[in-house]
Amino acid sequence: QVQLVESGGGLVQTGGSLRLSCAASGIIGSINFMGWYRQAPGEQRELVAASLSGGATNYADSVKGRFTISRDSGKNTVYLQMNSLKPEDTAIYYCTAIHYKQYWGQGTQVTVSS
Repeated sequence: QVQLVESGGGLVQTGGSLRLSCAASGIIGSINFMGWYRQAPGEQRELVAASLSGGATNYADSVKGRFTISRDSGKNTVYLQMNSLKPEDTAIYYCTAIHYKQYWGQGTQVTVSS
């Protein structure tokens, strides 16, 4: 059974930093795609950052230069370092992985106070 377990969310002031972690279990071998989405109240879920197995990364324009995605492929774990946080970054952040099918974590709340 595949599980994605996220951690690291919380409450932070504007300009602060948080680091999210997501560990995938139940998957044998390398995961082609791991990434982070977020969903704010009343908004659609949007891709924040993506990491491909070959090392390529991709970011939403709104987080470029502030967020960094990284992976520990040996542990099937992905991280999202979030710096210079803004109130508009407030959302539930979901980890996702694609390994023959797409899997989702349960989500972790990130709240940035002004």
